[in-house]
Amino acid sequence: MFSEQQLSGIVQQITENYKNEDIFYIKSGQCMPDRDCIIHIMLRLRQIMFPGYFDDEYLGRTIPEYFVGHNILRLYDDLSCQIKSAFIQVSPEDIPEKEIEQKTKGICINFFSSLGTIQKYLVKDVEAAYNGDPAAKTRQEIIFCYPGLLAIFVYRVAHELYKMEVPLIPRIMSEYAHSHTGIDINPGAQIGEYFFIDHGTGVVIGETTIIGNNVKIYQGVTLGALSTRSGQLLRDIKRHPTIEDNVTIYSSASILGGDTVIGKGSVIGGNAFITDSVPPGTRVSVKNPELEFKQKKASLSINELFD
Repeated sequence: MFSEQQLSGIVQQITENYKNEDIFYIKSGQCMPDRDCIIHIMLRLRQIMFPGYFDDEYLGRTIPEYFVGHNILRLYDDLSCQIKSAFIQVSPEDIPEKEIEQKTKGICINFFSSLGTIQKYLVKDVEAAYNGDPAAKTRQEIIFCYPGLLAIFVYRVAHELYKMEVPLIPRIMSEYAHSHTGIDINPGAQIGEYFFIDHGTGVVIGETTIIGNNVKIYQGVTLGALSTRSGQLLRDIKRHPTIEDNVTIYSSASILGGDTVIGKGSVIGGNAFITDSVPPGTRVSVKNPELEFKQKKASLSINELFD
């Protein structure tokens, strides 16, 4: 174990860091949002979007009004508590708590009012996956098993809260999906209808990306920024590309830059590295590297080795 002097030195060093950095002190009497609670809210929302798939309740078919109403009332209190905590942490000290509570109430009402629209988007995303993947046997398989749909579901929920300028919570949601699927979609991205991510591992979609309708992307695709060296000076500036309708982007392609536009109906081949705009209807491919084949020499016998 430590000696008393060693322990005292360690404690003093850490507590001195506490004193010198405001970041270690959250607001007095207040807690950060509860990550586990936020994830639980999100998964319960998934039960409302797809009743019967992720729970043991089948009231969605027998008494749908009760099923939806009961669950929304339960979720409202939990979500409003987490949103309030998030706003308290980032708001100036002089903003009254009642004002934050009123703001939270309006956001919650608007968010739950958007669930029907989110659900319609998700149904179209399921259809895009079914029509775009010959390996998919049923739509139920996509809903229950596909990591791409989980990532898109979380994105669509988090994006609504992002648009309402809710701090912290959208990113907690998106990082949950990232850790479970390997797909990193910033909640600030704008993504249209019939979106399909095939396989998905290693996909990155940056905050200011704009994606149109009926877009399909494969594993390892990056829709990123050209450079982030300027850090916070780039905030609110479009840093990520625009992907127009009916575009397919194959595996490991990187498309970078806020001024980069991939035109409608284009196909981007695997491993492409793109920093300039592509006209509509273009097929972009990387020239295959030259392959060299050498005939393997036959094994020599022991006698031949010593001849």
